[in-house]
Amino acid sequence: MNLTDFMIGALLMNAMPHLVLGIWKGRMFSIFGFGNKQNIAYGFLCLCTSVGLYIYRYGLDHMFNNGLYWGALGLLLVYFITGWFWYRIFSK
Repeated sequence: MNLTDFMIGALLMNAMPHLVLGIWKGRMFSIFGFGNKQNIAYGFLCLCTSVGLYIYRYGLDHMFNNGLYWGALGLLLVYFITGWFWYRIFSK
């Protein structure tokens, strides 16, 4: 493992709280400031940077064969897709 591998994982996992809290209208500081739209934008920036670094470091073919990365990415996407539903149920 090297610094690039660490950054790939850290950025992917950092995207999760920013996307979830952005959907739930939580206030969390990001590089774009406070607010839910800023957190969602920063979450997508972290996600895209993580995917870009992974493809740069290992290539697209290796990405499709890495189950650990796809598991984390899949969980992140499930949280993003279902977050609106959970917010409507539990925000009352």
